Amino acid sequence: MYRLLRAIFLGLLGAGIVHIAVLLLLPYVTERDAWSELTTAAPLYTPTRISSSASTLSLGRASDPLTEAVACRFSLEDGPLHVASDDTVPFWAMSIYDRKGQNIFSFNDRTAVDGKVNFVVLTPTQTVELRKDMPAGFEEAVFVEADIEEGIVVIRALVPDRSWRETVSSFVETIGCEPQ
Repeated sequence: MYRLLRAIFLGLLGAGIVHIAVLLLLPYVTERDAWSELTTAAPLYTPTRISSSASTLSLGRASDPLTEAVACRFSLEDGPLHVASDDTVPFWAMSIYDRKGQNIFSFNDRTAVDGKVNFVVLTPTQTVELRKDMPAGFEEAVFVEADIEEGIVVIRALVPDRSWRETVSSFVETIGCEPQ
């Protein structure tokens, strides 16, 4: 009887370890992740709506109906990424993800100057080079050092009520995402 219980216990323990390992490895082996889905939708540096009802991306299907969201893939090998918009809305939040979907950095409109989207994503080496010769328009930008080669920027804007839907939609459309 002891051997049978021991075999059952070890079998369950082994099955548990295998299941946990599969769950932890899933982001590394799946081919249907956010990066690959955005790759088929648009080239690098192209803001892509992920929350609109017309979007064919599965990324926005489970999103909050009170938000509008846009995603932009980038590569820091082409230079620092500048993401900006002159419009403002009551609340927006921005997140930077690496290629595997790990959140690198997040902030919102309370962190930005005048509540405007104006930030630069760059590597530590690019930061040193950029500080030597600061381009015009970067004085009020928020600098985000990310030790990654490729990533995704996602900006979400809150739609407080129906009357704001068009304003927020216009805000999301004006977001620019380009290398410097």
